[in-house]
Amino acid sequence: MLQLTETPIRSAPQMSVDEAYERCREVTATYSKSFYLATLLMTEQKRRAIWAIYLWCRRTDELVDGPAAATTTPATLDRWERQLELLFNGVAVDDEDVALVDTLANFAIDIQPFRDMIDGQRMDLERNRYETFEELKLYCYRVAGTVGLMSTVVMGADPPTAVAPWDKPRLRPPTEEAVALGMANQLTNILRDVGEDARRGRIYLPLEDLAMFDYTEAELMQGLVDDRWRALMKFQIQRARKYYAEAEQGIRALNQNARWPVWSSLMVYSQILDAIEANDYDVFSQRAYVPGWQKLLTLPVAWLRANAL
Repeated sequence: MLQLTETPIRSAPQMSVDEAYERCREVTATYSKSFYLATLLMTEQKRRAIWAIYLWCRRTDELVDGPAAATTTPATLDRWERQLELLFNGVAVDDEDVALVDTLANFAIDIQPFRDMIDGQRMDLERNRYETFEELKLYCYRVAGTVGLMSTVVMGADPPTAVAPWDKPRLRPPTEEAVALGMANQLTNILRDVGEDARRGRIYLPLEDLAMFDYTEAELMQGLVDDRWRALMKFQIQRARKYYAEAEQGIRALNQNARWPVWSSLMVYSQILDAIEANDYDVFSQRAYVPGWQKLLTLPVAWLRANAL
């Protein structure tokens, strides 16, 4: 369980760097199987760095959604942000910080996306409804689009190569597309977890969208699946797929050794949307997921896209 003292104090972590990365690997493999599968396609240094980032993000999320969330206050998140600042100054406060401190020493990752993610947790403390998609969009950026920004530095971007006259060369890392992938993943999470969130008193679907399809909060809380709900979910799925399509445009700018894992992750995660459709949009009584055999079948297709697109 994550514990924060009033003022973060370095407690002489006992783990070695290798032990800390192994801890990150174990957590990633346990809690995000699809994502973990994609990381295994990366080089060792890159996958270890991604595991370290994942663990920090999970610990941050658990402050609001984990076992001890009831005791989390704005002051808790303020202390967590001060601990983050120590990490970016090379100070590991506890064992689970050791791998991230090493990652930050190896990659020039900016602190701002990490701060923005903490701001996303502050939003979860303050509200459990979103009136408009613009409000939800800010939340999705903070809790997931930021992960794309953190990860892009680790993935690396290839310099522009010769292109056809009508094709504009890319002179920057694919940061906008990286944010789009995080947004797409978070929107997918929201659609998959509608029922689970409702049981916790939360509705992440924009209330303006419910109204557009004449579907009420009360009906959502009851888990009513009818033609209005199906139309609403089709609309939400289409929006998520637009973000996936935007994210695809940036993959070819990544280092060659990062393209296959990113394609794999994108394709597997987007298949959750297919599973929701296959379940007739019932996200209340059954959880949409991608079976292991389907994930494995996706890998060769992702490899072809990574090398052909």
